[in-house]
Amino acid sequence: MKKILKDTLALALITVIAGLALGGVYKITKEPIAKQNEKIKLAAYNSVFDTLESYEEVSELEKLSKAVKAAGYNAVEVNEVVKAFDSDKKELGYIITVTDKEGYGGNIKMTVGIDTEGTITGLELLEISETAGLGMKAADKSFREQYVGIKADKVVYVKGGKTAANEIDAISSATITTKAVTDGVNGAIAVFKELGGASNE
Repeated sequence: MKKILKDTLALALITVIAGLALGGVYKITKEPIAKQNEKIKLAAYNSVFDTLESYEEVSELEKLSKAVKAAGYNAVEVNEVVKAFDSDKKELGYIITVTDKEGYGGNIKMTVGIDTEGTITGLELLEISETAGLGMKAADKSFREQYVGIKADKVVYVKGGKTAANEIDAISSATITTKAVTDGVNGAIAVFKELGGASNE
């Protein structure tokens, strides 16, 4: 009985010490992790608006998420929306971060820049785990840049060569990935329109 009690107390003590140690590690690493995440976010923002100097967050994410679902993009979740400004405080447009949950390898999180005229200024992938050599080609600059300059209510992916201004070439043998990225971009367009953007006129 004494041995059981002794073992129980020892186990309880180890658990408490481990808990305190983990708590200490969390406190130490919390701020650096937050700073690193902010750095990654700002790098993504600057990649879609290279003249970005400041931004302000848009808070109505629930309403914007409903607009995305109403537009038919049920797998797209709105993560963050900010209004972008240059050094003269002139509005550049919106930076919209969304996650499409129907990538071939899981979630694909992306940041899309759309200027005040409704033109896509950039696409940056924040999280992607698609098949190497196939779906991972979505992260290539050559693929992402296809979206830049498109001003439309909807981007369409095609096989065998694009012929219209709102089309992009699908990644060969990676249609699911192409669809997920394109749906994410279209979800961002739906957000822009809901915010009263130019493409809603």
